[in-house]
Amino acid sequence: MERFLLDVHVRPAGRADRIEGFHDGVLAVRVRAAPEAGRANRAVCRVVADAFGLRPRQVELVAGAKSRRKTLRLELPPTEGKDRLSRLVEP
Repeated sequence: MERFLLDVHVRPAGRADRIEGFHDGVLAVRVRAAPEAGRANRAVCRVVADAFGLRPRQVELVAGAKSRRKTLRLELPPTEGKDRLSRLVEP
């Protein structure tokens, strides 16, 4: 099965865990966790999993572990991932 790759812009140490729309053309995700010892990365995976209706283990960080710009691999076919993404950020 193909996987859906999702680029995200992370805003760590925020007041809440949530999807915030888009930033520079990629999905913006705010998390409460600080960017220490991988806590923010794990939080981002949990927030994205919840938003896409997946289990946390179905979301994997594949690039950008130490950057605000990250690439996640979701266990979804690409067409379904794009559809879910568009529903997440609809006005």
